[in-house]
Amino acid sequence: MTTQHTGGTGRARDVDADGEEQHLRRALSNRHIQLLAIGGAIGTGLFMGSGKTISVAGPSVIFVYMIIGFMLFFVMRAMGELLLSNLKYKSFSDFASDLLGPWAGFFTGWTYWFCWVVTGVADVIAIAGYTDALIPGVPLWIPGVLVIVILLALNLPTVAAFGEMEFWFALIKIVAIVALIITGLVMIFTGFQHDAGTASFSNLWDKGGMFPHGFMGFVAGFQIAVFAFVGIELVGTAAAETKDPKRNLPKAINAIPIRVLLFYVGALIVLMAVTPWTEYVAGESPFIAMFALAGLGIAATVVNLVVLTSAMSSANSGIYSTSRMVFGLAQDGDAPRVFARLSRRRVPQNALFLSCILLLSGVVLLYAGKDIGTAFDMVTTVSALCFMFVWTIFLCSYLVYRRTRKDKVAASTFRLPGGVFMVYVVLAFFVFILWALTTQPDTLTALLVTPLWFVLLFVAWIFVRRSPNHLARHAAHIAHLRDDSVEAD
Repeated sequence: MTTQHTGGTGRARDVDADGEEQHLRRALSNRHIQLLAIGGAIGTGLFMGSGKTISVAGPSVIFVYMIIGFMLFFVMRAMGELLLSNLKYKSFSDFASDLLGPWAGFFTGWTYWFCWVVTGVADVIAIAGYTDALIPGVPLWIPGVLVIVILLALNLPTVAAFGEMEFWFALIKIVAIVALIITGLVMIFTGFQHDAGTASFSNLWDKGGMFPHGFMGFVAGFQIAVFAFVGIELVGTAAAETKDPKRNLPKAINAIPIRVLLFYVGALIVLMAVTPWTEYVAGESPFIAMFALAGLGIAATVVNLVVLTSAMSSANSGIYSTSRMVFGLAQDGDAPRVFARLSRRRVPQNALFLSCILLLSGVVLLYAGKDIGTAFDMVTTVSALCFMFVWTIFLCSYLVYRRTRKDKVAASTFRLPGGVFMVYVVLAFFVFILWALTTQPDTLTALLVTPLWFVLLFVAWIFVRRSPNHLARHAAHIAHLRDDSVEAD
């Protein structure tokens, strides 16, 4: 592969040995992007992490998920307006680099990559836990390694193959949650009796009220709940491979509130109405526990398989997004050029191999902690913190965009509701989340460890920013992004 300057645009373009340009294809259809958005919003954090959230916050967890979903909707609207303001932005590291400077593209791209590697590690841990529940005694490393091999095989062919697989993964999750809600409602309205009591909406307030652990219990609920929403920005990663982004991205982003109300709030209300919140514990999936306590053993096994599929879906999304982010970083000179190489099917296979190799660290963590739940809580908190950094960069980029690109703001057809005011509201909410993480020993440890990643990035940036290759490629890339005479790929 070589680097050429083409068309007088000043942009350095990577081409392969046959002289064909190295860029991603827009192969994801509307149904792919819609289900990708749903799959990103329904992750392992809901299925596995909500057990801990319910146990510490009680029924007030309903308000926790509603508030987080409300705030992140504005983050996604800001991201959507930025991506649609310039279709040459292939990911959010592009608009961060363009609006905030090269350091922002470097820190955002690599932190997002790290976010998904850590999330993938959490998914590998969860998959091992679910497999152990289905096949007791199986060595934990076997499902961990097997899922990485399977996901690599799924992502190597084409982006359309990834989109198709994620479509079905997400569909399974949707069917499972809808089935759970319908089954739960039938139990509630028929007064279903089980070992923990009677299924009734009164279980939401009869066991100590909506806030059984007081305000601090409510605050503690935000810690693990934030992780349930990681991946909600995945539609932004897929922007470069989305057909008709001006139509499909707004549809996917605008549907977020309805999805949060149905898949998070609706499911949790039913769960805690069927089985009192006092029965749920950290480290166990409340989705499985509901059926098990109701005496529906076969259904619990089926749900276990569905939750296993959900974890695989999340890991699949992580491998996809990390490979695309590293590919973009390499194009901008922020990563080794070998990762800017695409296969003949337009898939960044070298970046895929890198992500899969790093996911193997999840197998090591399975044996390093006291139990699977402890390992899961640790990595999910680190992941949530890094995702919050990326979301903050979205908002800071939006503030600069509103101040410096007034012509594009005026022409925007997908404006952020509330504008700059809502940006500051969401930023204040993120400060509240950081404070909440200091209130519990396990999350405080993760909060203290996470800055090591940014120290490492800063050291790397000191060397990268002086590289002639980085300076040349970045300047050419930004020139291309700002050249209105060139059509978006």
